[in-house]
Amino acid sequence: MDDEIIDFISKIIPLTEDQISFIRSQNQFETYKKGTVLLSEGEFCKLNFFILKGCIRSYYIVEGEERTTEFYTERQSIIPISLVKNQPSEYYLSCLEDCVVAVSTAETSQKLIERVPKLESLIIQMHSQLLIEHQVSLDDFKNLNPEMRYKKLLERRPDLLQRVSLFHLASYLGITPESLSRIRKRITLK
Repeated sequence: MDDEIIDFISKIIPLTEDQISFIRSQNQFETYKKGTVLLSEGEFCKLNFFILKGCIRSYYIVEGEERTTEFYTERQSIIPISLVKNQPSEYYLSCLEDCVVAVSTAETSQKLIERVPKLESLIIQMHSQLLIEHQVSLDDFKNLNPEMRYKKLLERRPDLLQRVSLFHLASYLGITPESLSRIRKRITLK
């Protein structure tokens, strides 16, 4: 798993052998089974996550109903709001598949940036990309009808259709599973 992170970073910024060695010494990998809840509402999060393998879902529970807000897959990072704001989480993070995740604390991340200053620009770039993706997703949710949202999902993240249950996809799209089935049928017939 170390090599996967080094490969990811070195495609974006050049690293010396000393920097590679230091990054490897700081990385902590965790394996989580499908169904593991990484963060619950009300908990304080202490970790950032970088997914090497698997799929993690973020969701809220509103009036007893789960509402999916995002799916995170390989080479995506999760920086929980709870960690950034040092406040209890308002949402959940749960593994939809068996996952291998690089985890770090704010302190570990700071040490890495101090030792490999170029990492700061990579982290800023990743955070910016994540922010853009979330904004586009929010705009689509507000401005497109459910069928158009589904078509956009097919274009942008077709892998999710093989990895995520229709129940969770429907929740993410803001519709019922029955409505999603009708939309899929209509699209297939066209």
